[in-house]
Amino acid sequence: MTQLAFSAPAERNKEPILQVLRDLLPSHGAALEIASGTGQHVVWFGEHLPGWQWQPTDLQDDIFSSINARIEKQRLRNVQPPLILDVLSDSWLPDSQARFDLIYCANMLHIAPWACCQGLMRGAVRHLTPTGRLVTYGPYLEDEVLTSEGNLKFDASLRAQNPDWGIRRREDVENQANHAGLYLAQRHSMPANNLLLVWQRKDPKG
Repeated sequence: MTQLAFSAPAERNKEPILQVLRDLLPSHGAALEIASGTGQHVVWFGEHLPGWQWQPTDLQDDIFSSINARIEKQRLRNVQPPLILDVLSDSWLPDSQARFDLIYCANMLHIAPWACCQGLMRGAVRHLTPTGRLVTYGPYLEDEVLTSEGNLKFDASLRAQNPDWGIRRREDVENQANHAGLYLAQRHSMPANNLLLVWQRKDPKG
């Protein structure tokens, strides 16, 4: 039996995120998850949003056995086997014409080089349907919002591990999104000092 990789934060935040997605999304659609990690989110969403088809992805395949085991355990037909996806690549998927109503990315931007934010925004524009949404989740710094002590310590620990990491300013992320052709449509405050941000095309004609 495959030993399932497990993330305690993913387990805690999957339900609050699901509640926002339920209010945000129509009953049916196609979703691409970036940086799926343990697969806890995509399997939870697949189970509770059965009208949606989900494609998990990650940069490396060393955790894919855990994702596949979770999919099989829940007997989900609407969650596909994971694919390798590098947000810095100009070719995200084998099908370059694939379009999604939702692209979902949680807890990646602060543990990846800044170039990955740029790549995420550019790739989202390539692969979103005209009315599709990019949803990002995680901790952010904001100019007009006092940063919690916990997030300050977390940011310092990230930068100590890797100088290319760190909690991103929401305004900097927004600038990258705008440059790629997206705008910030919704901002949701979430538990544990996190934000869920919803990005949409500036030009819905694509």
